[in-house]
Amino acid sequence: MALTKKSKIVQEYLQQFGLKVDILEYSESTKTAQEAANAIGCEIGQIVKSLVFRNKDQGLLFLVSGKNNLDVEKVARELKIEIKKADADFVKKVTGFSIGGVPPVAHDTKMETYIDQDLLAYDEVWAAAGMPFSVFQLESRMLQPLTNGTVIAVN
Repeated sequence: MALTKKSKIVQEYLQQFGLKVDILEYSESTKTAQEAANAIGCEIGQIVKSLVFRNKDQGLLFLVSGKNNLDVEKVARELKIEIKKADADFVKKVTGFSIGGVPPVAHDTKMETYIDQDLLAYDEVWAAAGMPFSVFQLESRMLQPLTNGTVIAVN
């Protein structure tokens, strides 16, 4: 079965780095971390939540373990930046993807990216692949080089 257009964008992006990643598309939703973990059969902590916020008109991407919640106030204080909630239109504008399917890579605009240190405790993690029912597996150590992200504590 052919991949959806959005999932193909993610796959082609990853192939630029020489990664052979299989994107899995499920009949059920993988939009939430719990739904994804249930569909895949992995620990919820292995799910990469791609959370988009804004600093003025700039997108900020936080890659957060499915078991964690981003403490926005704490992180804003520690990073010395303003972090505001992004609405669905802003997320789509800066990433090219809709909420529930935002991957950690292949966005329409470059964003400052922060990676939850807890993701690195897992050898492999799972992330959205452009649609609310598509995911891909990745070695956690690849998150930083693929996103040029900064590893932080999120809570």
